[in-house]
Amino acid sequence: MRSGLIAGVVVAAVTYPLAAVGGLGVKAGADFYDSLPSQLKTVPPAQTSYVYAADGKTLITLFYEEHRKYAPIADISENIQKAIVASEDGRFYQHNGVDAKGIARAFVANHTAGEVSQGASTLTMQYVRMALRDGAQTPSEVMAATEQTSLRKIREARLAIKLEQQMSKIDILERYLNVAYFGHRAYGIFAASQIFFSKLPADLSLAEAATLAGLVKAPSAYDPAGTDRSAATQRRNYVIDRMRELNYITPEVAEKTKQEPINLKITDPPNDCTSVSSQHNSWGFFCDMFKNWWIAQPAFGANPGEREDNLRRGGYKIVTSLDPKVQDIAMDHVTKRQPIGSSYALGEVVVQPGTGLVKAMAVNRNYSLDQANNGAHTDPARGGKIKGNYPNTVNPLLGGGNLPGYQAGSTFKIFTMVAALDAGLKMNTWFYAPHRYRSIYFAGWGERGSCGGGHWCPVNASGAMTGKHAMWSGFGKSVNTYFVQLEQKVGADKAVRMAERLGLHWRTDIDKLQASPAKAKSWGSFTLGVADTTPLEMANAYATMAAEGKYCEALPVIGITNPDGSPAMMDVKGKQVPVATPRCRQEVTKAVARAATDAMRCVTGYGAAKGSCGNWSTAPGVYGMVKRPVAGKTGTTDDTRAAWFVGFTKELAAASFMADPDNPFHVTGDWNSWKPIETVSYTLRDALEGKPVKQFTPPPDSILGSK
Repeated sequence: MRSGLIAGVVVAAVTYPLAAVGGLGVKAGADFYDSLPSQLKTVPPAQTSYVYAADGKTLITLFYEEHRKYAPIADISENIQKAIVASEDGRFYQHNGVDAKGIARAFVANHTAGEVSQGASTLTMQYVRMALRDGAQTPSEVMAATEQTSLRKIREARLAIKLEQQMSKIDILERYLNVAYFGHRAYGIFAASQIFFSKLPADLSLAEAATLAGLVKAPSAYDPAGTDRSAATQRRNYVIDRMRELNYITPEVAEKTKQEPINLKITDPPNDCTSVSSQHNSWGFFCDMFKNWWIAQPAFGANPGEREDNLRRGGYKIVTSLDPKVQDIAMDHVTKRQPIGSSYALGEVVVQPGTGLVKAMAVNRNYSLDQANNGAHTDPARGGKIKGNYPNTVNPLLGGGNLPGYQAGSTFKIFTMVAALDAGLKMNTWFYAPHRYRSIYFAGWGERGSCGGGHWCPVNASGAMTGKHAMWSGFGKSVNTYFVQLEQKVGADKAVRMAERLGLHWRTDIDKLQASPAKAKSWGSFTLGVADTTPLEMANAYATMAAEGKYCEALPVIGITNPDGSPAMMDVKGKQVPVATPRCRQEVTKAVARAATDAMRCVTGYGAAKGSCGNWSTAPGVYGMVKRPVAGKTGTTDDTRAAWFVGFTKELAAASFMADPDNPFHVTGDWNSWKPIETVSYTLRDALEGKPVKQFTPPPDSILGSK
């Protein structure tokens, strides 16, 4: 009874395709079959995307579901071409897609063995099966491509014959080699060559090619990476013997090759940002920002899910803006001042003015999901319940993700000053700035500085600021009561809108409410930096001044190409342009940007070209550290819960902050305010070492006003 059942299965498995060749089989679905060969000729849908640093050579990571990169037949060693034919289909070059002799031989062998010991699928039929599997769009299509039924065999046979009528043998072999699975997540010969031997498929030796060809039948059973390589060696030697039988190699070469041990050089390909090499772990935060940027790009799909799927399957070559040298410099200066392991985060972002290219993202954290040995959470309400996010985290602490960021204090005064200049006010807009000022704005709930009648009455950080100021000294000394008056004159809503024009986004409910048209006009404390932002946003906003008013979106790529080498494109006002094109616009005039820069020179000790900075500033040592023209702004929040410095030259802009991301009420302290200042200053110095010194252009006299 059992032998009869087995015989029936065997007959069905090997005779139905032969019957189909002879014209038997159902007519139903013929039109569907006729439409498929054009799909089968396409490049495999799932290919690995490669992400490189700005030099186009240094690999950051890969993105894939199935590790695969298409290799043309010209880039594939003849050793593996011959080995795969010998292993899988010795009559590949004689049959028309279905091998009648092979089917008959398999029938006899299987009937004699009492089980299915030999298959009858040709290499072409195998390719049809894999191509249908890879191109499946629904679960039912996947099942139809892989189910163990006679109908599937008939389908494969019919399609194999039709495919060979339309494609050459060499084209079919090329496509087969690019879709076959070799184990260890390696789909296609390119991935297999790299994973098992760390080389290109063009460089495979005979022994290596035979080893890989032997894997296709059963990747797990013949895995050469295990401790016992006997099965893999026997299978490899079988392939070599088949190559000798087909006269692909001489008996002498076959015997010599069979004596060689299997010498692997295993490469474990990274996948996603958490697989960035430990040597360059800090690149993970940039990688994460890049991934979030990609998912937001309409060019790569209709929704975030489609875009991420496209990243993992699209086979792109992505050259990012990350400069490894600048990244190393930034990371070195960050960790010198706040080592990895501290609950306080010290971070820095460096961007290029005029392009928005993000050159570096450094923070004193390890980019890792493993929080097993992290420190205690610093929020008293959560301490003892969950781990803190230090030293390991994947949170986007520097921007480019979904975290709201941190209050940035007086660095926000740039938005008020630029809004005032943009509205036509002059640099010599004078106000007497008392130590405490009773503003027209009303204090919000819980807001510090409320005074008579519910008004908001901000104070200066030092009594030495009291006196008459124009924009130069008001900015250089960071005089709160000057800037509140300037904000009143231009309108708080204008300052809010300017922040938006220069790239800020509102991520918390309170910030969204305060920035709304109904509330922005009364948001008096905005100029003192009470809204949340990120170093990425602030570096980009200040870079706009360095670029003389040209605002550019933060951009993590300088080139993205499709598998065929063509640039990935996006639609801009009905015109197709490369996705990696900088997205820039002249947001304020050159005169406004030059005037704002002139005031920001007062902060750094470099000195203004057209006005008086007064006799002191908040960061006078910056110019001496950078040793070239530099402008910027310090910033601290209430009780110095966060400390900031944003600085720029003509070539680079950098923003650094220090705060506790887990507990925003954890005081950073005035004693730490020098760390962001030094981090930015020395990063700019070292990143620009040896480069020509570029000067800022002074503002025109027309924007100065009377003294």
